Amino acid sequence: MRVLIVDDSRFVRGYLRGLLEEKGIECEEAADGMAGIEQLKSRPPFDLALVDWNMPVMDGLEMLKKLRADGYAGLKVMMVTTEAENDYILRALDAGADEYLMKPFDDEALTEKLAMLGLVEA
Repeated sequence: MRVLIVDDSRFVRGYLRGLLEEKGIECEEAADGMAGIEQLKSRPPFDLALVDWNMPVMDGLEMLKKLRADGYAGLKVMMVTTEAENDYILRALDAGADEYLMKPFDDEALTEKLAMLGLVEA
C-alpha cells in the first residue's frame, strides 16, 4: 500500500510516516495541497492520502475538492486535522473525504481509521 502524507508540519509528517512504515506501508510526503496534487500526478498511484486542513498555498479542503473534481474517485482521503467542530467534519465529508482523524492522535486511533477504510486489519 502507498500513502501520501500532506501536512505543512514536518513533525506530523514524520510521526505519520513512522506509524505507517511500522505497518509496512510505503509513504511519500508533501508540505501543502499543491505539492500533494503534483505528487499524485507524477508518482505511481497512491491508495490513501492523509491530508491536513490548515496549510499554506492550498489548504486540505481545496486539495480534496480538486482531487475529486480531477477524477481521483478511487483514492481514499482521510483528513487529519485539529479542526474538531462538526461543521468542519461535515464540509470535509461533503467534499469527498472518506474519513476524518483529529489531532492529536495515536497509533491506535490511526489504525482504527485505516481499518474502517478497509486498508488494514484492526
